[in-house]
Amino acid sequence: MKDIYILGVETTCDETACSIVKNGRELLASVISSQIDIHKPYGGVVPEIASRKHVENIIPVLDQCLAKSNTDPKDIDGVAVSYGPGLVGALLTGIAVAKALAWSWDVPLLGVNHIEGHIFANFLTHKELEPPFIALVVSGGHSHIVLMKDYLQYEIIGKTRDDAAGEAFDKTARVLGLGYPGGPAIDKAAKDGDDQAFDFPKTKFDDRPYDFSFSGIKTAVINRLNTMKMKGESYRVEDVAASFQRAVVDVLVRNTIEAAKACGMKTVCLAGGVSANSLLRKYMKEEGEKAGIKVYYPEPVYCTDNGAMVAATGYYYYINGVYSDLTLNAAPNLRIDRLVKEASL
Repeated sequence: MKDIYILGVETTCDETACSIVKNGRELLASVISSQIDIHKPYGGVVPEIASRKHVENIIPVLDQCLAKSNTDPKDIDGVAVSYGPGLVGALLTGIAVAKALAWSWDVPLLGVNHIEGHIFANFLTHKELEPPFIALVVSGGHSHIVLMKDYLQYEIIGKTRDDAAGEAFDKTARVLGLGYPGGPAIDKAAKDGDDQAFDFPKTKFDDRPYDFSFSGIKTAVINRLNTMKMKGESYRVEDVAASFQRAVVDVLVRNTIEAAKACGMKTVCLAGGVSANSLLRKYMKEEGEKAGIKVYYPEPVYCTDNGAMVAATGYYYYINGVYSDLTLNAAPNLRIDRLVKEASL
């Protein structure tokens, strides 16, 4: 059987990334140019700046990726690109480059859902992993519990009704003066804090028990700190960080494990930037073991945005004949709860 080489292009937010993956699971090369230091003074990603930096970085990143993998363009079987969800200006840069490459190399263009990519990152770390399973996708823009029925077939079991978990981390870190990005900063500070020092709310919905809401906890942190300041009371930043982090993780783990039980799944996968959080990994694994559920998560480098996850997903599009044409456009609000051209599978 012929080996399949897929080039993955990722520009949904503030990472410019390209990667080449063989047969969906073997990484040959991955190059990521991060803009964290550029956006740090603003406390978050500035879309216009991100778009301009993608234009500057994409060709050098692509050249480095091809050189690092010792791959000739004639060896590439398909070009995969994240076309949503994400920042529209950022998305358009990656899509334009992917279209040009697919056309000039005469190979299929594979438009990939960015959320899918985060789930497929698990296959790069755990080559034995197969669906079906429950995936918890948690990042700055997304908080989903997804039932992956088979490759390219999904059902959303739960999702956030307001803020994503990563957004709550970023805004809480800003309030605490911990800087950007908030996830790693909160995780680090929490290691020296008391996670029982504050009792922050943990939202639970009766109508959709696996949905999330993180706007309440973010507001609760702000109000609690403002009240303490007005009363002249002191607090340790580390205690607030630890208590906040534990409350968010408790909800993520509770809903995910309950969803897995309800769906009869014995496997849970973590995905997205927040899946690198040390407490989330530890607590999910512990609760999974109690419930007889095996928990997988990617290596940290595959948790944040990267081209490898896009290429890995693109492989399954390729072998199932799910191609995009050159009219592919950015879809900033692209959803995952759809079957991909079921008739072609």
